[in-house]
Amino acid sequence: MADLSMSSLAIGSDEVKDFICSSCKEQANADFYCNTCLKLYCGKCIQLHDKWFKKHSAYGRNDMNKWPVSKQVEEFLLKCEANKDDKIEMLCDDHSQLCCTKCAFNDHRYF
Repeated sequence: MADLSMSSLAIGSDEVKDFICSSCKEQANADFYCNTCLKLYCGKCIQLHDKWFKKHSAYGRNDMNKWPVSKQVEEFLLKCEANKDDKIEMLCDDHSQLCCTKCAFNDHRYF
């Protein structure tokens, strides 16, 4: 998996850095993702990458659907709504609902 760095809004700044370049030391916004290297690159670093790795597939921000999901987003999506400390692990077929083990035991038992 790519080393996806995300940062929030810096204090006193209007800039939000959602994905940070994996290669350079400048903490630049990433504009490209290489599916072969599994790394993010800024506009400057992708030029060097493309010179060295001509057969790699790099996707720009217009193809972000091909970028991996960040770890923070993945963790958020897998959290149980009722039990915030638990991950979603099951699907209740009768209720068509995703749930954690606590919800499955408490709300989706059949007697």
